[in-house]
Amino acid sequence: MRKILSTLLIVSIGLVISGCGGRKAVDKDIEVETVDGTAGVSTSGLAGGDTLSSGLGDDASTRGLDGSAGFGSEDLLGKRVVYFEYNSSLLTLEGESVVQAHAQYLSGNPGVQIILEGHADERGTREYNLALGEDRAKSVANVMEALGVGSSRIQIVSYGEERPVALGYDEAAFALNRRVEILYQ
Repeated sequence: MRKILSTLLIVSIGLVISGCGGRKAVDKDIEVETVDGTAGVSTSGLAGGDTLSSGLGDDASTRGLDGSAGFGSEDLLGKRVVYFEYNSSLLTLEGESVVQAHAQYLSGNPGVQIILEGHADERGTREYNLALGEDRAKSVANVMEALGVGSSRIQIVSYGEERPVALGYDEAAFALNRRVEILYQ
């Protein structure tokens, strides 16, 4: 059943992408911040004023390096965190859009590699949450691979419940901890 759903997801993503209009002119250099917070390679390939955030700190999933809010479709690359529903590794519609934007960027920049960190909230056993974090990261990787990103450029790591971003035992904290972080190397 899971394979059928995955196949349907990949086919629907392909249909959405093939139905999209033209591309913007791309000619902007950006500086990508690495996992340890130091400046990374300068690269080109983002349209308009799109930026990549570090994936760390307050509102990292919605802010670019310049601090601007990233909520429109042009700012999807600024989102570096994909959230999941409880006990699920299926991408949400918003998550699919974020993953598609990163896959498109990676397809145009073959030298760039990423790490997908899978996380879970603290409910469930340690082993279950490690497996769920891995499944979530694999869901993101599968979509990226279906959109042309080579598997050799994607590293998957699961931390399960070990690295929460929100402390607390309520739904708000749980929702923030059910995630995959997209980290550029």
